[in-house]
Amino acid sequence: MTAHAQISDPVSEAPPVPREKLEEIFDDIRNHAVYDHEIHGCLNCGICTATCPSAHYYDYSPREIVQLLWTENLEGIYDAMQEKIWACAQCYTCAARCPFENSPGGLVMIMREIAIKHGMESAKEVLRPFSRVLLKVVSTGNQLAPNMITRDAFPDWGPNVSRIDAPLMVLRKAIPMPTMHTIDTAWEVNLKASVELYTIWEATGVLDQLETVDENLFDVVSDVMDEKREEWEDWLEEQEDEEDDD
Repeated sequence: MTAHAQISDPVSEAPPVPREKLEEIFDDIRNHAVYDHEIHGCLNCGICTATCPSAHYYDYSPREIVQLLWTENLEGIYDAMQEKIWACAQCYTCAARCPFENSPGGLVMIMREIAIKHGMESAKEVLRPFSRVLLKVVSTGNQLAPNMITRDAFPDWGPNVSRIDAPLMVLRKAIPMPTMHTIDTAWEVNLKASVELYTIWEATGVLDQLETVDENLFDVVSDVMDEKREEWEDWLEEQEDEEDDD
């Protein structure tokens, strides 16, 4: 393989990335269903970066993302997918300000999706703290529970992480809507809905992506949903038996 066929950091021990791999990643980004709706050109004016909250705190620039994709800078795209794309807060201020109607935030979402598809270590590292959340959502159909937020999992929250020590049960009861008044869940999802949600995630490739970034979590979720499917089938059989008895 020639020197031009792969890239690597001369001060890093990481293996070089073949040129074919870089092209494959960019092709997946460019062929995404919404890619052409998110990028239309770039004046390099910097308005997106000037109004970007993340750009004030991280080594991140919406303009850089657009420029890398617009100029098809394969090495730069790959590099940005290792860390920078995970700094975006998805506020879409950039999309609202861009005179070309680009959506850097939308492009970042595409790049994140492709990073997951290719099993990039950056995706695994970012999603690892959310494993409990993913298990909750995928296995129960419910949403994030307050007691899933831990100091160790979200160290970048800084002083704000102290807010998780609030009296969660009291706050839960104060929510002006019917809930189960618990810090573990907000409502119950019936068995049929759970099975339907699992089927949707399975058909749309969500579970395939989960297996790519966290195989252990995928195995747990698969076991949970296999049990729920069996429970659903048993319930249907019981209903048929009751109808026959009538």
